[in-house]
Amino acid sequence: MTNSQTIHTDPRKRSTTVPIFSCALMLLSALVFPLSSQGDNCIECHEQVSPNIVADWQNSRHAGKGVGCAVCHGPDHQQHEDASKVRMPTPETCNMCHAKQVAQFKKGKHAFAWAAMNAMPTTHQLPMALREGMKGCGGCHKIGLKSEQDVKALKEHGGGFGLASCDACHTRHAFSVKEARQPQACQTCHMGFDHPQWEMYSSSKHGVRYLLKQNGTLPENTVAPTCQTCHMQEGNHEVRTGWGFLAVRLPLPENDEQWKQDQTTILQALGVLDPEGNPTKRLDVVKAAQVARLTQAEFDAERDKMVNTCRQCHSEKFARTQLEKGDDMIRESDHLLAQAIRIIAGLYQDGTLEKPPGYAYAFPDLLTFHDAPRPIEQRLFEMHLKHRMRAFQGTFHANPDYALWYGWSEMVRDLAEIKEMADELREKQHSGAAAHDNRGAMASR
Repeated sequence: MTNSQTIHTDPRKRSTTVPIFSCALMLLSALVFPLSSQGDNCIECHEQVSPNIVADWQNSRHAGKGVGCAVCHGPDHQQHEDASKVRMPTPETCNMCHAKQVAQFKKGKHAFAWAAMNAMPTTHQLPMALREGMKGCGGCHKIGLKSEQDVKALKEHGGGFGLASCDACHTRHAFSVKEARQPQACQTCHMGFDHPQWEMYSSSKHGVRYLLKQNGTLPENTVAPTCQTCHMQEGNHEVRTGWGFLAVRLPLPENDEQWKQDQTTILQALGVLDPEGNPTKRLDVVKAAQVARLTQAEFDAERDKMVNTCRQCHSEKFARTQLEKGDDMIRESDHLLAQAIRIIAGLYQDGTLEKPPGYAYAFPDLLTFHDAPRPIEQRLFEMHLKHRMRAFQGTFHANPDYALWYGWSEMVRDLAEIKEMADELREKQHSGAAAHDNRGAMASR
């Protein structure tokens, strides 16, 4: 007997290797807290208190393999009065049997979602109900890994649920692999204001074709990629992209001086580079959160993975050409955004606008959009986080509507409005200064 076994769970016969040692730990736990002595007690009570949870568990593979409640929740909670003793699962709980997937997850961007949210200066301006309450950013960013201190703080604020991370896609208590493989599993978080990838995908040719396959219009063997096809190749739980969330890169492009200048401006507005172009402490945060690719090797590795996926249906030349169009859209969008950043930085520098006290340098801070002090800065932050992302992500997702109308066209309008607002602010300042001089001259007569 080998130290691992292969279990086929994917309809396409993709294999997942599960270490026998890890499974032995889980089954040992099930023996220590057998269903007959502990699990039945849980079911008897929870069929009355929360019957649908029991139904989900009964439909799960866990139930079929004898994995009872105590394996994940511990044996301490036995009756209503001691409910506080129940143990809420974390990724380490899942790691007992799913070590490979958890290890991949820990290296990927989803694992850094909680840290990234808390690192954003703007997050701390949100009401507690939206932050720790899991109703705003935290509702999706809770997928990220949390320290023991984080978990303790969440419990104190009444939000000590959904700590397992894995259950964001494998909904508890069914923990269905089939569910997590559907593109709709991504829809909850990847739609709306700054994450509208679901809308881009579902209305693209790729997405429409898959939805027609799902509803039976097209045959089951129809070629139609899902989110997981492109972003979780071979079931890899890292879920990484070439450009990362912020779509900025180091090293800066050396063969395109304009793009280099524009990306430098954007990095300065992100607080990653100082006015002289030197790295700041915030760069370490960006590195830790993995929201950007900061070496050529990192970028090339992710691009090659994507090309290999595209090659399953398209030629390599076609795939690389289409992906390069996404790169080109980032370059064009960066030029619009950088112009807008420089306009507002100029307003700070000449005293037309007072620079907010929390901004470290003479640039608008793109990571503090929720507490932007004036309409002109609000317009800039929407230009960055909403319209720029729609422009390049719409291109990568093969969605012309998002790339053009919700992205590029909106950026053009943003820049025009920022220019107009800047002119009005300067005119107002000039008129005010002239009126002050006139009053001073009349008083001296």
